[in-house]
Order: sequence, then C-alpha cells, then structure tokens
Amino acid sequence: MSKKKRSKSSTISRRDFVKAAGVAAAGVGTSVAFPLGGGAQERKTLKILQWSHFVPGYDKWFDGEFCTAWGEKNNTEVIVDHISLGEINARAAAEVAAQQGHDLLMFLSPPAAYEDQVIDHGEIYQELEGTWGKPIDLGYKSTYNPKTGKYFAFSDSYVPDPANYRQDLWSQVGFPNGPDSWEDLHKGAKAIKEQFGNPCGVGLSQELDSNMALRGLLWAHGGAVQDEEGAVVINSPGTLEALKYMRKLYEDAQTAEVLTWDPSSNNRGMLAGKLSFACNAISITRTAEKQNPEMSEKIQLAPALMGPVRRIAAEHVMDCYVIWNFADNKAGAKQFLVDYIGDFANAFKASEFYNFPCFPQTVPNMDELIANDPAAKPPDKYKVLGTVLDWATNIGYPGFASAAIDEVFNTFVVPTMFATVARGQATPEEAAATAEKEVKRIFDKWK
Repeated sequence: MSKKKRSKSSTISRRDFVKAAGVAAAGVGTSVAFPLGGGAQERKTLKILQWSHFVPGYDKWFDGEFCTAWGEKNNTEVIVDHISLGEINARAAAEVAAQQGHDLLMFLSPPAAYEDQVIDHGEIYQELEGTWGKPIDLGYKSTYNPKTGKYFAFSDSYVPDPANYRQDLWSQVGFPNGPDSWEDLHKGAKAIKEQFGNPCGVGLSQELDSNMALRGLLWAHGGAVQDEEGAVVINSPGTLEALKYMRKLYEDAQTAEVLTWDPSSNNRGMLAGKLSFACNAISITRTAEKQNPEMSEKIQLAPALMGPVRRIAAEHVMDCYVIWNFADNKAGAKQFLVDYIGDFANAFKASEFYNFPCFPQTVPNMDELIANDPAAKPPDKYKVLGTVLDWATNIGYPGFASAAIDEVFNTFVVPTMFATVARGQATPEEAAATAEKEVKRIFDKWK
C-alpha cells in the first residue's frame, strides 16, 4: 500500500462549485456483499482522501495496518491521501468539477450539497444492518435525505463535543465539577476571569469549533436554524435569548481573541493554561496527556451544558464518506467501508476514543474502555462520554442535515450572527433578522 501526503489543494470553493453547478463479520475483507470482480491476476486500485487525523496513531493504524491487510486480501493497491481539515471542501469541489479523483472521500460534516454527485450509499447501510444492527439516529440524520430517499453519504463514526474545563480554577469559584449549565458557565467564568484573569473560550469565529459550540448554545435556549419539517425558524424568541446570553458571556468572561480563532486556537489556549473553559473534542485532553501531564490533571470533562430548554450539543466531527458517481472502483469502495466497520473496535482504540461508532455493536465494551483508561487522570475521565447520545445531535437538528443546512454551516451564518451581537455591531433582533434573510435565501435556492 502506498500513502501520499499533499500540501496544496484547489482554490475552487465548495460554495462556488455548488453555485456554478446549479465485516459483515469482524476482520478484514470477510464480506462478499460487493464482488470486486476481475480475474485472479487483475490488481485493482482504491484511492481514498481524508483528513490527517489529530491522533497520529490512528493514521498509522489505518494506513499501515488496516489498509495494507485489506489491500492484500482483495488484491488491491490502497492509496490514502491525507490533507488538513481546512482543505477538504475545496478539494472535493475540485474533484467534482473535474469529474475525477478519489474513489472514497471523507468529509467532517454532512456533505448533502453533493447528493447529485454521489452514489446512493443505502446498500452499504443495508449490508451492515444484518450483522451490526441499525446505525444510530445521529448517523442516519446526517447522511439521509427524506425527500429523495437517498443516502448521500455513509457515516462510520462521530466525535463527541464535551465541555473541557480547568478543575483547579472552577473549584475555587464554587464549581468543583465544572459548569453544568450555560448559566453556571457565565457565573463561574466571570468569577474566574475577575479573580485569576483566565478568560472563557467559546469561539465566535468562522471555524469548525465555533460553528459547533454556538449551535449547542442556540439549541439549548430553544432556538434552531430550521424546524423538524425543514422550515426556517432562526428568528425566534429562543434565538434572541441565546444571542443575549452570548453578549453577556463575551463582555463578562471572554476576550476579543475568540473572534479570530482558527480550529486549534482553543486547544492551544487550554494547553497553555490560559483558558478556563472550551467546547471541544477530547483532542485537548489527549494532547495534554502526551505533552503536558501536569495540565492534563487539571483539565476535566463534562457533558453538554444545560440551557433553559434542553441539554444538547452538536457532534464535534461527523465522519461522512462519499463514493463519487465518477469513482473508478465503486465496488471496492463499498466493500472497503463494510469491512472497515467490521474492524471498528480496532479503529476506536487506534483513535484513542476520539471516533465513536455509528454502529455501536462494533464496540460492545466501549463503556468499560472509556471508564478505565490508563492514560487518563483520573482513569475514569472519559466515562462522561458514555452518555453522549443523550445530548449529541446532528447539525440540522431538529431536522435532517440537508443541502441547505450544509451551506448554512459552511458559510458560517450562525457564528457570524453571534459575533455581530457580541461585538455590539447589531442588536439581537437585528442580527437574528439578518441571519433569517440569509438562511431563507439559501433554503429557497435548494428547494
């Protein structure tokens, strides 16, 4: 198997393209659901494009062990190209524009806008259900279009988005177990900033972590971009309450740095001992365990914060593979995904509990594993993630992740709305009205 790393991507944006264009059993390669065809001497190629995982050990396992074994089993050269998460959308748009590229491409959010460019992945789900049961609702609503009846992607896993907090600081302001609610967050973070100077870190920038954290804040206060039927409802009393809250949190407990963050800014801030709180995946704590053990003991995890209406958060990352209509090896790509799910117990361990399974039966001892991790301090630090499906949802909540939601997400309408209020550039009412106009424009385009 060969592995390639690329440092450049096309400048074609996903938005520009869309606008222009208008296993079965455990073990590698054991299923025969999708015959690869060809004679014994015909060697095939399977090309995969995905992000460079934040856990280097995962890429080492995926590329060097799983793909190598799968390729040998299926007489296929597996080529895995890794790029940064910020390059994925541009690269996808370039491949679609050229109608050539990889057989499998992995997005980190539901790529519903590309439905017409991909196969129906429903048969992959059907093949897996016989062995592993139905996928979780989060995976279903992130890859299925109920209007067309098509699965526009296949999701193998998702990443929880818990609260990361400095226990040493929060204990000194009356919250030894960290904040449990958004109101706790404001009260405690304000006190910490006043007493110790450490700001809170809820992002207000056009990047992934801000996009996710602010959706949780919005939903917890009763707001949403759309309702269950897909109608635009962003300009609502719940949204106004969320905006008022964010203005108060920004003024009392944050700094202007959150307005220009990149996806790793909150990681760096927590690891440097600067921030008191951040909404992020366990990339923060895993990095601390390796690079700063002393800080690792101080940073603890909590579930999604409770709001006036509900306790809820977006998943941090939603792994969504697509097989293009123009893929050269569709059968191999389908078989690869089936067999990958069959070996997901090893994927879960290789990701250091970062990638949670969309087919839970593939990791039957997950609760036991996350409750007793030798690398964590204390060993049950990650036990809180065992309830993740009680509070994690898809970016289209309470509906599906549609093409319109995809564009709203990737054009950062929600972070922009919150940032303008936090900076005092607009009232909550003005920002909600502006966001509503933009969301309706996008939704009308995709009708």
